[in-house]
Amino acid sequence: MMIAMNQMDRSLLALREMDALAAGDSPVHRFHPAAKLLTTIAYIAVTVSFGKYQLSGLLVMILYPALLFSLSGVGVATCLRKLRFVLPLVLAVGLFNPLLDRATVLTVGGVAVSGGVVSMVTLMLKGVFCLAASFLLVATTPIDDLCAALRRLHVPSMLVTLLLLTYRYVGVMTEELSVMTDAYHLRAPGQKGIRFAAWGSFLGQLLLRSMDRADELYGSMQLRGFSGSFAYAESKRFTLRDAAWLLAWALVFALCRFVDVSGVLGTLLMGGKQ
Repeated sequence: MMIAMNQMDRSLLALREMDALAAGDSPVHRFHPAAKLLTTIAYIAVTVSFGKYQLSGLLVMILYPALLFSLSGVGVATCLRKLRFVLPLVLAVGLFNPLLDRATVLTVGGVAVSGGVVSMVTLMLKGVFCLAASFLLVATTPIDDLCAALRRLHVPSMLVTLLLLTYRYVGVMTEELSVMTDAYHLRAPGQKGIRFAAWGSFLGQLLLRSMDRADELYGSMQLRGFSGSFAYAESKRFTLRDAAWLLAWALVFALCRFVDVSGVLGTLLMGGKQ
């Protein structure tokens, strides 16, 4: 059971690490949450719009997450560690494409590459890029500010409040589960796991304790001014700097989508060598 306790403690630590990352101070952290949210949405929309054989064009989209990793101070290793359970699922997408699409679409160094291989790599990169962009948004924006940005974009208040309270409640429930598991094993030393006969009362106590803690949490949010409108987080002004950030990236994404940037760069490099 000590393994399970350690897993719960790691889960709590992971949530607190994300909060600590979002509370950091960097050029990316200081941008308005709405600007970062809209930029991320635009990036994901453009990334997934590439065709299954447009691998060269998709590779250019690495520019956005690479620059944000550098500016925000968030490490790539941190991203990989946080997403270690999701990445294998993303990388598994399209694994059977090479078996279904065997037609040759290009030749690299005299080696024929099938359309299935190209589409598989394209799908994998799409998933990785979108996950990295989403992670960077959450890692540089506190959950309260992110919810406030959603409300500014007229997302229904009920959905935004549900998102916020779910995020808060997961940590509360995990903490209560850790405390109750510790207390149970202090009363039953040497016992592996929780006895089946105690599952009902254990889960009932977990629900009641979590509801009490959640009620205290909601009360503290109300004391901070929460009334469903996120007034304490909506005071941030959307400045010209934020608009410039959003517009600049929108232009970059459009350029990457409608212009063969990698081909142009390759032509310029080959011309320079000649």
